[in-house]
Amino acid sequence: MPSGVSAGHTQSGESRSYQSKKRFDRKSARSQSIPVDFVHIHAIQSVCDVLIELKASPERILEQAGIDAQIFDAAGAISFTSLGRLTALAADQTQCPHFGLLVGQRVTLASLGLLGTLMRHSETIGDAFRAVQAHHDLLNRGAVIEIAIDGAVATVSYAPYEPDVDGVALHCERAIAALTAVLRSLCGSHWNPEEVLLPRSEPPNTAPYASFFRAPIRFEQEIAALVFPARLMKRSIEGADPLVRASVEQRIRQLEAVIPSDVTDEVRRLVRSVVTRKRIHKGQVAQSMAMHQRTLCRRLKAEGTSFRSVVNQTRLGIAKQLLADTTMSLAQIAATLEFSEPAAFTHAFRRWTGTTPSAWRKERWAS
Repeated sequence: MPSGVSAGHTQSGESRSYQSKKRFDRKSARSQSIPVDFVHIHAIQSVCDVLIELKASPERILEQAGIDAQIFDAAGAISFTSLGRLTALAADQTQCPHFGLLVGQRVTLASLGLLGTLMRHSETIGDAFRAVQAHHDLLNRGAVIEIAIDGAVATVSYAPYEPDVDGVALHCERAIAALTAVLRSLCGSHWNPEEVLLPRSEPPNTAPYASFFRAPIRFEQEIAALVFPARLMKRSIEGADPLVRASVEQRIRQLEAVIPSDVTDEVRRLVRSVVTRKRIHKGQVAQSMAMHQRTLCRRLKAEGTSFRSVVNQTRLGIAKQLLADTTMSLAQIAATLEFSEPAAFTHAFRRWTGTTPSAWRKERWAS
């Protein structure tokens, strides 16, 4: 859920939104296939709506981000990188460190289109989450949703494919806020997670986070995630209609059938979902994709890359994000990325970038 997922309308309706001032044919936009690393245009609308609430000019900040204001008339998606740059500029110019939180908490099931309808009519909360995990690409092809259950604890995480793009920490907090808003739509406004994990440094004022999540917030984390009791996954969704669910599932399958196949993107998705939790094995990824290792290597080569390259790019992206947006030590980051020791991490980082992680962090913080 994520950036595209966190692009919602206010409860008072579309008449008060920035999008209502920029005519946008949703039906046409939904019929377009969303390319790799793109998110739905609704994400920009939400950013613009929050800018208006904060008395800032969306037009001016869109221009500074290099985004044509006519995008609402011409496109159904925007690149993950462009959206991150826009969000970072918006947070900076409004002097609002929790800008991503403000955008994410606006999400509603209705703002998620077909995916929101499928969630609303899923049999259980677990089914609703599995629907998001399976069909997230309809809204956001720049990140992956992962569900993990360990005994009595469930974790739903949001992981960008390219975690070192501008504004990625804001992407993450927005997605986690959106997940919380959606869960409250399904479980009731009183629902709270047990814990919230955010991969960003702790802001000077944490009150907005405490007020919205109503749960302990852990900053400086390696992942963005919601933690809650696993028993919630079995809770039935009141009023769910199996006929509506079947109809929406059929429509979603039709839309997904026209999305171009991209083996590199699928490998990145699988690698990103496990890279901070366990070692990555080519055989396991190939098995998940129902193909032989040699077939996987051959298809990746045809797309101009390799399995090792995808893994290294993913690990480098996570390393850069943690170096830039948190104060985690090199030892902690090395352990997160499954390096045997900090020296091995430093050696790999220098090989990938030509500089050390300490020097890269110092330069990034200075800029």
